[in-house]
Amino acid sequence: LINHADLALQQAKRMGGNSMRFFSEDVHVISVEQVNLESALRKAIFRDEFVVYYQPKVCLASGLIVGVEALVRWMHPSMGLLGPGQFIPLAEEAGLISAIGEIVLDKACRQTRLWQEQGFGHIATSVNVVAQQLNRGNLLDILDRVLIHTGLDPALLELEITESSLMEDRDEIQHILEEVRMRGIQIALDDFGTGYSSLSYLKRFPIDILKIDQSFIFEIGHNENDEAIVRAIFAMAQSLGLKVVAEGVETAQHMDFLRAQNCDLVQGFFISRPIPAEDMTAMLERQRLQQPQNIQSA
Repeated sequence: LINHADLALQQAKRMGGNSMRFFSEDVHVISVEQVNLESALRKAIFRDEFVVYYQPKVCLASGLIVGVEALVRWMHPSMGLLGPGQFIPLAEEAGLISAIGEIVLDKACRQTRLWQEQGFGHIATSVNVVAQQLNRGNLLDILDRVLIHTGLDPALLELEITESSLMEDRDEIQHILEEVRMRGIQIALDDFGTGYSSLSYLKRFPIDILKIDQSFIFEIGHNENDEAIVRAIFAMAQSLGLKVVAEGVETAQHMDFLRAQNCDLVQGFFISRPIPAEDMTAMLERQRLQQPQNIQSA
């Protein structure tokens, strides 16, 4: 009885609290699966089962790959390759996201340093940071440790944060981000346009880059309101001296519209899906050996 009541309680907490849930066999099955997955997730940290995929970012002015976004995957021993949506929420709930984040940061920085040594030039790598990593208070220590161990130039590293990450304990987070900036690391505001206080964030926090949420890009050519919002974002960013990255670019029509807005960087399936490090290296090698191709032929 106590075990069943506890399972119902956990379900109520996962739904945000202030609610009532009754035990059922379905809840029991889900809870058992979550316990098993959480156990496997803890083991994965020690077994080095996480891999990093990279999605290229292309400069519209030159047509060249000038950066990548690092995206974590879990090579589960029995379930195969799992995307972040299949385990990141559980990692946050279990308090494991900081450990996984450090692994991803370390792997991404080592790979970026390797690309630099291989002569691929200034390829900046962006790594996602969630609210829990900011709120734990050890992000700066992790950054210092990884940068020392990998020897990466901080100018080649970007941290992507979401607007929701900035909503709690703003004074402390502002201090952390200012310290990040002082280390020479750039800060990108991800999913821009989907939060509640976008303009106040730009005024208060040290932001270098805006990433327009893909939901706005997807509707380009179909929704005049979304197009107007995207134009307004570009006008605001340019007046503030901020770089703009458009994610979720999937069509030539998206590319033409963004080029007309003088967009800095684009990423999306039209250019490439997230790919393993060796495939990303091959793509950079082709770029180095060949004349820059018009991205419309990608």
